[in-house]
Amino acid sequence: MTIPEHINDIYASGFRDNWSLPAITDYGTGKTFTYGALSYEIARIHMTFELSGIKRGDKVALIGKNSPGWIMVFIATVTYGATIVPILQEFNPTDAQHIINHSESVMLFADDNIWESFELEKMSRLRGVISLNTGKVLAEDSRNGGVLTNVSKNINRRFKRKYKGEFVPEYVKYVTPDDDDVAVLNYTSGTTGFSKGVMLTYRNLWGNVSFGIKSRLHYQGSRCLSFLPLAHAYGCAFDMLVPLAVGTHITVFGKLPSPNLLLKALAQVKPNLVICVPLILEKIYRKQILPMLTKKGVRWALQVPGVDKAFYAIIRRKLVEAFGGEFEEVIVGGAPLNHEVEEFLHRIKFPFTVGYGMTECGPLISYTPWRQFVVGSSGRTLPHIMHSKIVSDDPVNIPGEICVRGVNVMKGYYKNASATEAVLDAEGWLHTGDMGTRSDDGTIFIKGRYKTMILSSNGQNIYPEEIEAKLNNMPYVAESLVVERNNRLVALVYPDYEAMDKFGVTNEQLPEEMDKVLAGLNKLVAPYERVDRIQLIANEFEKTPKRSIKRYLYNA
Repeated sequence: MTIPEHINDIYASGFRDNWSLPAITDYGTGKTFTYGALSYEIARIHMTFELSGIKRGDKVALIGKNSPGWIMVFIATVTYGATIVPILQEFNPTDAQHIINHSESVMLFADDNIWESFELEKMSRLRGVISLNTGKVLAEDSRNGGVLTNVSKNINRRFKRKYKGEFVPEYVKYVTPDDDDVAVLNYTSGTTGFSKGVMLTYRNLWGNVSFGIKSRLHYQGSRCLSFLPLAHAYGCAFDMLVPLAVGTHITVFGKLPSPNLLLKALAQVKPNLVICVPLILEKIYRKQILPMLTKKGVRWALQVPGVDKAFYAIIRRKLVEAFGGEFEEVIVGGAPLNHEVEEFLHRIKFPFTVGYGMTECGPLISYTPWRQFVVGSSGRTLPHIMHSKIVSDDPVNIPGEICVRGVNVMKGYYKNASATEAVLDAEGWLHTGDMGTRSDDGTIFIKGRYKTMILSSNGQNIYPEEIEAKLNNMPYVAESLVVERNNRLVALVYPDYEAMDKFGVTNEQLPEEMDKVLAGLNKLVAPYERVDRIQLIANEFEKTPKRSIKRYLYNA
């Protein structure tokens, strides 16, 4: 199929071609918008922008839970030629207001409950705020002369005058800004201590979406359940941008995705593709599958040839049914997948694959369909779109920094030339900060972060993430960090209190249990990776809005 050469043309033609098909359903209310209704709402937002004096390239901020309104504002801003600034709703008000100011946003769309914690006078460039819940004006700067309020009152009359009669497909035509213009300004969530504004261009969006179309990740009439944060590049690209380009029916899950609620929604929607973060699969494995596998009778049965295959087939079937039963594959991304979980899923032939990306690539760098997926890898570098290399004398065997170049690579960090120069070199290579190896066909194997790598006294490179992956599967460990203290490895552990309650382990007994954990861990790792001691911590690790541990707080 021929894919239009501009992202906005992809949406214009896609919306016209899929006019009567369902585009978005709100899971909570069941309200559905067809592609025609979506186009109508986008046209109304375009008129609001135009009458309010929003120009091409102006910044429009957006904060709220996943919802049809959130999607409409995002797509309307991009197709208008303005720059959308999506903000994770988990950012605290101070940080969110800083992002609105730093981005120089002139308009804000927000959930009502989030706006209650904001102060308009602290955001000097903001002309006004519109509710994502009702569409009403929540606040307007006095210097704006009431323009936005006036537009809100008269939008229905003005819209009817412009589009006489019914709003029809022929009305859907969108501007096509320069490919290098910034479409999205996406602020990272600060694992290194501060947030940077990633400038994603129209070309970057096109690269991700065109790959999704060619790969048939989504297709006309397919179903998807959007439960990852749309303000994050991973969910944005593959739970929204690609589905809307091809005529997929998106069901928007706006609640916090607890396993029980999520499994219920998956059973109802029966998605054809599941976009997932490792945490969900790891929780199911640790809470439901692992206890079953460690029962004495089951351990014995798994030693018997033939019986093991039959048992694994039952688990696979139950797991497939839990995710709705009608999906082609589960794509895991956003963070490393625990090796033990990955190997088990591969053993039972569960249809999953692991991709690799980062916000700075909007996000996709590598992906392989599940049937060709190599266990332990993060997929193959996207052909024709991205190129990768390893800064190492032996890229196949000796880990080095992963560098990528291509269509998906960002323009840079907004108003931060030094940070841009630190990661984008003169030849256009993006230095990812991840360490890994690469096979000759472009398949990437990630070891850990360059900044977290520990150099042992005998010159060995230690990747704490690999030790943590093993430790997190041990009894009574909820989460962990491996750090260096006085040239020795120390594991900081937040206990799994739920498991302790279940098996009757008291706080007094916990140190003894951790001694067993330490002994078991040190049998699984290389001699130079052995941990000297486990240090229990009283509270959960501090995390970024996308739930990554703020490692820098614990490295001191």
